[in-house]
Amino acid sequence: MGDNLSDLAALIAVARAGGFREAARSGGGSASGFSEAVSRLETRLGVRLLNRTTRSVAPTEAGARLLDRLVPALRDVEAALDVVNGFRDRPAGTLRLNVPGVAARFVLPRIVPPFLAAYPDIALEVIADDSYVDVLAAGCHAGIRYEERLEQDMIAIPIGPREQRYATAASPAYLDRRGRPDHPRDLLAHACLRARPGAASPPWEFERDGEIVTVEPKGPLSVRAGAAIDIAVAAAVAGAGVIQLFEEWLRPHFDNGALEPVLEPWWQRFSGPFLYYPGRRHLPAPLRAFVDFIGAFR
Repeated sequence: MGDNLSDLAALIAVARAGGFREAARSGGGSASGFSEAVSRLETRLGVRLLNRTTRSVAPTEAGARLLDRLVPALRDVEAALDVVNGFRDRPAGTLRLNVPGVAARFVLPRIVPPFLAAYPDIALEVIADDSYVDVLAAGCHAGIRYEERLEQDMIAIPIGPREQRYATAASPAYLDRRGRPDHPRDLLAHACLRARPGAASPPWEFERDGEIVTVEPKGPLSVRAGAAIDIAVAAAVAGAGVIQLFEEWLRPHFDNGALEPVLEPWWQRFSGPFLYYPGRRHLPAPLRAFVDFIGAFR
């Protein structure tokens, strides 16, 4: 029974990671060990569960059907085992969080170090992902999302700043050369650098005294998600155009004078991020500790 569970867990890890090496890097162990575990499981069941190529690993139809049943079943097993945590002096185990890159950069750095110091027996895994996956299907206990991305059947608590703004900016040299916009529509005559942490790059929105103005920016550069955002920021600092991004991302460049705020009275405000997780009666001890810590941290 123990070997069966271990092999099943290996299958889930490989499917989530998209490969044996990737599973080994994220979960420990070796790629050959994961490969042997999956092969052993396939031999036992008499059916291929993963299609393997030199570039990728993906579930077969049989593998996908099995994973659909396995993931919630193993979550129930984890929850059952976690009951033992209630008899420990302090919670232990692994807490997996799925978060957008902007939260990994600007929200968690203030929270993670004191949390790890307060709970030394908890191992925290943070998966930065701007594609907004189903956190449970991805094998995570909780996630961080903004209000428009929250799922209705989840519990959500504030984490990080309660209000944020999209800031618009350009270098002083660019603005001296091209002029300073007085109204959002003036941006239609400017070189705009499109940079958004998410997978999509929506129009730029501005709001002032109840008036909302939407602008479809045009320009020489468009980047999406991850470290590529820094390319757009560097281009703005170098004078390539106007950028709109989270204010926190641009604040250091405002402070040192490399960027100048543009149309600040029009900057749109939005609610800050939330930690969200399933509304279960029994939360895994590491997640319960994190939820309590966030409540006290605010």
